[in-house]
Amino acid sequence: MIRKKSINSLLFLSLLLLCFASLNSCLKTSPGFNVTRFGAVGDGEKLDTEAIQSAIDACTQAGGGNVILPAGTYLSGTLMLRDNVNLHLQEGATLLGSTNLEDYPEVQSEMHHYYEKIVLRSLIYGENLSYVSITGKGTIDGQGAAFVVTSKKKPDRYLNRPHIIRLYACKNVQVRDINMRNSAMWMQHYLACENLTVTGIKVYNHANQNNDMIDIDGCRNVIISDCYGDTDDDALTFKSTSEHACENITVTNCILSSHCNAIKCGTESTGGFKNFTISNCVIKPSADEDPIFGRRNGNSGISLEIVDGGVMEGITISNISMDGPEVPIFIRLGNRARKHFPEAETPAVGQLSNVLISQVIARNTGKTGCAITGIPGYPVKNIKLSNMILEFAGGVKAPVLPADVPELEDLYPEATMFGELPAYAFFIRHAEDISLSDITATTLEPDMRKPVITQDVKGITIRNAPGP
Repeated sequence: MIRKKSINSLLFLSLLLLCFASLNSCLKTSPGFNVTRFGAVGDGEKLDTEAIQSAIDACTQAGGGNVILPAGTYLSGTLMLRDNVNLHLQEGATLLGSTNLEDYPEVQSEMHHYYEKIVLRSLIYGENLSYVSITGKGTIDGQGAAFVVTSKKKPDRYLNRPHIIRLYACKNVQVRDINMRNSAMWMQHYLACENLTVTGIKVYNHANQNNDMIDIDGCRNVIISDCYGDTDDDALTFKSTSEHACENITVTNCILSSHCNAIKCGTESTGGFKNFTISNCVIKPSADEDPIFGRRNGNSGISLEIVDGGVMEGITISNISMDGPEVPIFIRLGNRARKHFPEAETPAVGQLSNVLISQVIARNTGKTGCAITGIPGYPVKNIKLSNMILEFAGGVKAPVLPADVPELEDLYPEATMFGELPAYAFFIRHAEDISLSDITATTLEPDMRKPVITQDVKGITIRNAPGP
């Protein structure tokens, strides 16, 4: 017979062993590698790259955990992220990018993509990693204005300006709550990553040319939520610069400002874009009044572009409130046909179809108008726009003829590429199965153009919306 006292003793011993096991597990998985213990000073003057890298390396060798930057300013060059490492910046901590280019060694990715030989430097880099993250309430500041653009040629323009974050072919990635400022190039580039979550970040990027907020490039299974972005170049940017498609993407609850394009799929489109939902976002004018590129209040609110082959389909965008961009909506199928690396085959004309955009309010937009265009023989298909209130500047005093709008099949796609369009609201050309429903379109100034003009369009439904 087992007495009650013995049972209680056994339970206590079991609980004690469980606590020790749990504590041991925590020590193994989250030891907390404070960079100051590895020699980091955090005074903003001494270069702390080696100390921080030592902490990262020790962390991964121990099985993973948190590399902690406590309050302070840590001057650093390139840091190589490792498996199972969370780089955690506590409140009051700043990871400050060095202004010395020699502190950013060139690192070329293993995969073929358009930027493989011209984007080589970054503050934080990782490739083929698993379970990596960058978190905390601290700040990453790239001091990007220190890197001067000395050439207009693309390779030279890009080579000597480091990104803040480059993560390539990584799985199970989280970037959470961080403040990011002043990159010399794109703020962050995620290429061919899988299971990527970006939430709660705050980006202010007006230090240099090509100052994007975030570039999601050929990634799968991506969640972006509750983010703030104010950028000189594109804000929320999706690309496909390799054979990898950008697919299974969810975006919600973001506030975006850009002198260029707030929400953009393109320009590069090699692998295509599939299965997107973008919702509940606000697009507003930038706090920065002096654009390097683009326009004071932005070029476009929403741009969807296929020009280098690839397929775009299954895109749903809803509940967007925008104030200020020149063009609210721009949809473009073109044929620039740029290879993603020199030995690749020239891409065939791509496809753009099955797009739903609804619940959009756009105020204080420009006089250009919205374009939904394919090219001869290659129409955009099954585009449905609904439940919109659109306010355009108007003021065009003479009609614009469709014949006066060039095709520009092989040019870089931009919402303002055609100039003032034949319609003040929607110019639709080379398209099939288009639906406009429950749309109000007005101009602030009298305008000689019609609200909608179509050319080479097969199958268009207009209900409770302005017609041609």
